[in-house]
Amino acid sequence: MAERMTDKIPADEAGTLAGLFRKRVSKTPNSVAYRQYNESSGQWNDSSWADMGIEVARWQSALANEDLQPGDRVAILLRNCKEWVIFDQAALGSGLVVVPLYTDDRAENSAYILNHAGAKLLLLQGAEQWERLLPVRDQLGTLSRILTLETITAPADETRLRSVADWLPEDADGLRNADGAPDDLATIVYTSGTTGRPKGVMLSHRNILANADSALEIVHVHGGDLLLSFLPLSHTFERTVGYYIPMMVGATVAYARSIPELGEDLLNIKPTILISVPRIYERVYNKIQAGLAEKSPLATKLFNLAVDTGWKRFLHQQGRSGWHPGFLLWPLLDKLVAGKIMAKLGGRMRLAASGGAPLPTPIARVFIGLGLNLVQGYGLTETSPIISANPEDDNDPASVGVPLSNLEVKVGEDDELLTRGPCVMPGYWDNPEATRDMIDDDGWLHTGDKARIENNHIYITGRLKEIIVLANGEKVPPADMEMAIALDPLFEQVMITGEGRPYLTAAIVLNPEQWEGFARGMGLDPVDPASLANESVEQAVCTKLAGQLSEFPGYAQVHRATCTLEPWTIENEMITPTLKLKRNRIQEHFSDAIDKLYEGH
Repeated sequence: MAERMTDKIPADEAGTLAGLFRKRVSKTPNSVAYRQYNESSGQWNDSSWADMGIEVARWQSALANEDLQPGDRVAILLRNCKEWVIFDQAALGSGLVVVPLYTDDRAENSAYILNHAGAKLLLLQGAEQWERLLPVRDQLGTLSRILTLETITAPADETRLRSVADWLPEDADGLRNADGAPDDLATIVYTSGTTGRPKGVMLSHRNILANADSALEIVHVHGGDLLLSFLPLSHTFERTVGYYIPMMVGATVAYARSIPELGEDLLNIKPTILISVPRIYERVYNKIQAGLAEKSPLATKLFNLAVDTGWKRFLHQQGRSGWHPGFLLWPLLDKLVAGKIMAKLGGRMRLAASGGAPLPTPIARVFIGLGLNLVQGYGLTETSPIISANPEDDNDPASVGVPLSNLEVKVGEDDELLTRGPCVMPGYWDNPEATRDMIDDDGWLHTGDKARIENNHIYITGRLKEIIVLANGEKVPPADMEMAIALDPLFEQVMITGEGRPYLTAAIVLNPEQWEGFARGMGLDPVDPASLANESVEQAVCTKLAGQLSEFPGYAQVHRATCTLEPWTIENEMITPTLKLKRNRIQEHFSDAIDKLYEGH
């Protein structure tokens, strides 16, 4: 491993994020930096670090012709691609502050962020993003330039709009180094709040570099690695782990075409590292479970034996259990079961990281049992983002790992996890009150998560603000219950309700494919909307819920449920761009249906 880390550029040597890029271009100019699919040719094309340096210099030259001063904010609204990196590095190297936007966020949210940050320039993908912003065009007064990566027809009255192809010069003199000092602001990342307006997290060059450098002590990435990037780069988890860390060590990043094409891209790219959120693992897990339900009992037994044996091997390798005779079966089980599933991930996966939300232990157990080296981490946008991660040789999937070496952590009042160190944000943009609420006078950032610390591992036990208090005073953690329920393939999305009520109920989005078989099995027409409200359906759903919640206390059981097939999306404002439930919005949407679940009580 030491040999593989020789190309690493330490944080103190890089100085700034733009400094990191310049040193990478200088250190390994001919190595492949990025791999991207070309729609026109139908081919995957590689770009070297030298190629990227030339492009960044061109963009910096074009930015120099705009009326921009160091510290000005520029925004980016692109799907993951090498141009995202080029724009980011061009801006950072010019002393500008980058404000990322989510490509599928609502136009009103994008307009609010652009105005709140005072962004002067915006880079868009193309016609789709432009048309989405048209209804709020009169709210984009801070912008003096709007660029489109893809050429579109500009309205006659929109003089700010230009295509990148027309805006860029043919060549440039070289990379600029006007990126300022390590403690200068590098980016403002707006957190998608589940209530109220998003807050702008300010992160400095030092914040992000210190986080990336320290994370590499736990999660080993090296120059020979190939990552497949599909989480949005507007999410700090992907930006640090899937962009700056690979740059720090000289690894290659390939950009997935889309989530629907992810399976095919895994087979084509054959990545060695995958960075994901639990939702992706949950979807694969549910697909596996649904497939097993259609196979013979023997196939299910074989699968369960493979997972159980693989899990025991994992515990043995971690030094937490002894050798077991069943390990002798592993080569056969690997060939018949585990190897076939791992082949669908490309066949070269040596590390898979999960973050952004809690990973249910049963799901981790299945993937680890099948031979996937899956590690969970934890953090916040406000901490650049990593606070902790599981080392490969000390991996406890029930935990979120050990703290980074340059961070302090402790458990404060109400078991809240607190942290401080060089990765912690300076504060929220233009929001000192929110900053004071988040960071106390001693510099401790209050995560809002309840935790315990054992053997240097952090175990998240709940959220301080996401607790349902029933009418009898019993306290229930809804997120834990929702995770358990979502392990059943029938349930696509779920929200537990019951604040101040005599018992718990649930609003549930059913998986359409699973619902069809479920309804027909009960003699009902799955297409008829009345079937969803059928009393026998509710009873059957509650029976399934009880099975998923069997390990929770008796008072933490769902007594009634209302079901729908309409998914909760960003567009209908039911979830945030980071896929968190907007509980108040969902509660409001289902208020009449939920009230009926309590009639007579």
